[in-house]
Formats: sequence, structure tokens, C-alpha cells
Amino acid sequence: MADDDESDEPAVVLGEKTPVEGVPLARISARLMWGIEQSEIKKREGETHVRTPDGPRALGDILAETDKTYFSTRQEFETAIRKVIGQGPVPTAEADNTETSETQAEAGEAENEDEA
Repeated sequence: MADDDESDEPAVVLGEKTPVEGVPLARISARLMWGIEQSEIKKREGETHVRTPDGPRALGDILAETDKTYFSTRQEFETAIRKVIGQGPVPTAEADNTETSETQAEAGEAENEDEA
């Protein structure tokens, strides 16, 4: 039978929802059939904005920076795109991190007071 002690609370608290602009690269590549020409990808998904470490960018602009004209596999496509956009954390829509920094500083001060 099912676990009787399951609660309505989530097992992991995820925090507040912070919007992220653009779509994940994996979502775009999942919508396509492989092998496919670069021109066909531009036609279908060129206006779609992809999440990048530098903020959202149109896939058509990213494809213009690759030297590939045909992608035989999803992995080949994603590797070529990641060479252009790089890898790293994606910025959230809210660029103001001053509140977070102030909160962290206050928490550090409180810990120092507890140790004294």
C-alpha cells in the first residue's frame, strides 16, 4: 500500500519562484527531429530565446555564430550551441541582488554576535 505518513508538505523546500527569461536549450532540441539542417532550425525555432549565462538570446543569432550547417544528432546540436553561448549559471529576471547581499551580511553579523 501507499505510505500512510506522507504529508502534504514537499520533501524539499524550493524557495520563492524566481522567473528566468528564455527557454532551456534541451526543450528546443526535444521539439526537433534529428538530422536536421541549420536553416530548418532557424525557420522553426529561430525567434525562440534560449537561456544563456549572458541572458536570453535568439536561437537564430546563436546559430549564425556556428560553423555547422547540418546537425545529425541532438548532442551535436547542443554541443555546437553551448560552444557559442558557454556554460554557467543563468541570470534570473530580477537582477537586483542587493537585498540578498544585505540579508547575508546581517546573518553573518548575527553569527558573530552569537560567538562573542
